[in-house]
Amino acid sequence: MKDFISIHDLSAPEVNAILELAADLKEKQKNKIKHEYLWAKSLAMIFEKPSTRTRVSFEIGIWQLGGLGINLDQEATGLGTRESIPDVARTLSRFADAILIRTFAHQKVIELARHASVPVINALSDESHPCQALSDVFTIIEHKGKELKKLKLAYIGDGNNVCNSLMYAAPKVGLNLVVATPPGYEPDEPVTERAFADALKAGISIEVTNDPVVAAKNADIIYTDVWASMGQESESAKRASIFSYYQINKELVKLAKPDYIFMHCLPAHRGQEVTDEVIDSRNSVVFDQAENRLHVQKAILVKLLGGDNVQG
Repeated sequence: MKDFISIHDLSAPEVNAILELAADLKEKQKNKIKHEYLWAKSLAMIFEKPSTRTRVSFEIGIWQLGGLGINLDQEATGLGTRESIPDVARTLSRFADAILIRTFAHQKVIELARHASVPVINALSDESHPCQALSDVFTIIEHKGKELKKLKLAYIGDGNNVCNSLMYAAPKVGLNLVVATPPGYEPDEPVTERAFADALKAGISIEVTNDPVVAAKNADIIYTDVWASMGQESESAKRASIFSYYQINKELVKLAKPDYIFMHCLPAHRGQEVTDEVIDSRNSVVFDQAENRLHVQKAILVKLLGGDNVQG
């Protein structure tokens, strides 16, 4: 694994190795066991989008591993404007051991990786959010166990980058997935085609529907995200009307199994995609989910920078 750009690029064993290592790193941290596997390693972090969980978890994560994270915002790098992406990639490769980027255009991630001589991590793009999806799977395993083929994950809302990455992740770990979106807001067609093909090989089910009731019925996990992602703020009012039928509320979750868990990658727009009584309920695991970003991303860093000498 040279880079971490899309879950689709990874094999099922590579995904499972990351998850197993994340569990080991989480246990070590909780028990205050030293795990500075990346002593004196450095991570250059390019943020073209605002960030709370991503920046804090990566910055603290590499520090806990014994390394250093340096934050670079768009003003500092001028990626593709003040300086070309190839030049930034080559320059940062001379300083840092890895480069992280959180950006709008997925093509920037691809181009940065093409010209960098060190690993590149996709911390979010308009096409995918692989760090989030792997953390989500890790959280599901913690709460529901490893027999994922018995489970149904219902993703209800916008077919966005998080949805795309969940569709890639499901076949890698053997998790059944139903995606419900309004007409015209389905996940990207190429992503859907690849995910369907992967699901067939993995022996699991992935379905895309426009009916949230179909998705929620007998679900073990219900997942949603904001209706308008960063960069889509001008569409917020329009989307609020179109997506109102897809709100996760007490009536919809009654269709799920009694012990379902509710997931949201945060930040949440309470009263829009989810009501307070759902996100604050005993079924909600959103803050476990947020915490697990730290542990899974530490595992990604170790796999990219620490080699195979670290045992999970």
